[in-house]
Amino acid sequence: MNHKPQKNNENLVPRPPIVVVMGHIDHGKTKLLDCIRKTNVVEKEAGGITQHIGAYEAEAKGKKITFIDTPGHEAFSKIRSRGARAADIAVLVVAADEGVKPQTIEAIKTIEQAQIPFLVAINKIDKPEANPEKIKKELSENNVFVEKWGGQVPSINISAKTGEGVEELLETILLMAELEELKADPDIPASGVVIESHLDSQRGNVATLLILNGALKQGMFVATGKAAAPVRIFEDFLGKKIEIANFSSPIRITGFDELPEVGVVFQSFLSKKDALQYIETKKIPSPSLNLGEIKIEDEPQTTQAVFPIVVKADTAGSLEAVSEEIKKLETPEVLINILRRGVGNISEDDIKLASASEKNPVIVGFNVGYENKTAELAEKFGVLLKTFKIIYDINDWLKEEIEKRRPIVEKEVELGKAKILKIFRVEKDRQIIGGKVSSGKIVKGKEAKILRRGADIGRAKIMNLECGRVKTEVVEERNEFGALVESKTSLSPGDELEVFEKQNV
Repeated sequence: MNHKPQKNNENLVPRPPIVVVMGHIDHGKTKLLDCIRKTNVVEKEAGGITQHIGAYEAEAKGKKITFIDTPGHEAFSKIRSRGARAADIAVLVVAADEGVKPQTIEAIKTIEQAQIPFLVAINKIDKPEANPEKIKKELSENNVFVEKWGGQVPSINISAKTGEGVEELLETILLMAELEELKADPDIPASGVVIESHLDSQRGNVATLLILNGALKQGMFVATGKAAAPVRIFEDFLGKKIEIANFSSPIRITGFDELPEVGVVFQSFLSKKDALQYIETKKIPSPSLNLGEIKIEDEPQTTQAVFPIVVKADTAGSLEAVSEEIKKLETPEVLINILRRGVGNISEDDIKLASASEKNPVIVGFNVGYENKTAELAEKFGVLLKTFKIIYDINDWLKEEIEKRRPIVEKEVELGKAKILKIFRVEKDRQIIGGKVSSGKIVKGKEAKILRRGADIGRAKIMNLECGRVKTEVVEERNEFGALVESKTSLSPGDELEVFEKQNV
């Protein structure tokens, strides 16, 4: 691929930096971008958290910067990793009132793996409980040493709410970009990476692309993985129609013949023939998730309870995250069987597939809907439809469902033992015996193991019980008794009855 240009290319010109914003959930990543872009995207996100990767352009001191916003929830680790690999610089956002959290640490590791420079934005310094020095100490404990603590990582105190420190942050990013000497070739066909894709009910397969090198123009063709599209419906990050886009630009292309895989590189061509030839020759394997509908025709052979699920999501990245989170919920007792997973609204075909299972299937939708006739069909076939806007709500609901489906296991709990002293009468499968309780107690109505010289030879049930010629429900240790027992095994003096009851565990 030519999305990383050779340094000796004479056509190279400076290009804007691509900056990935990372950090723990609710530490203010999207709010920071809102402040930079003067928009209000955060309010559009369900629950106030980013659940999709997004790319946006901003300006600082007359220079363009492309930002990649990544979700902070732990389920979206692969999305964050892809965002870091596509970026030149990372901004690690840490809330000054909360400190270093699990996803902060994960973000640090992801940045290290991507081998890109980064800076720390200590956010929410407007809060009374903000403690930037505590944050720097916690960062040092995770091998991140900021400049004021003897390291080389820039650290800036900001408030995404008030705007304090944001200008300094942007200036620092531009300075870091200059040091990186970022360049690209404006005269070659564009190449880059697919950062997200989804199915639009009106327009078909849509992909968000990030151009890393070259230029893309109306009339060209884009090829990625197994998918191709003509550059006709061509939009910038704001959804405005454009005719040309250059390196570092996030764009949206509509009209792919298949839904593109996320994380796959793309290449543009002047002709459709060249684009299709590229797909054929490259034969790029799927890096993460087959977005085609995955069907498992037969129920898996297992002693576990099987929980069949159809998963639908709004984007390829979300589908990947939701599917992996669902599989994590498997238990030794309950196997999750994903019958199908795909992008787009829940369809009648999804219902028909799920209904073929006899194990109470469910369809889980994330940020998708369904038509009334689909709901009616689901009710007819007994298929449960559940849709969610926030990923951890899926986890909470499925945990409850899995618990309901956990097989009931019975355990035999010993109540007591008795030695048979005499056989008084035998009638078919019933015997009247006399005995003595050697330990614990024996209870009317309970089952008992028949032990002969320590060996288990059969089962009996205590139908009636007497102690001192008085009918009773229980005979305690050291007491003699008479009993009517029901058993297909013939009892003999000297045999033992080990009385037990079954309990669910």
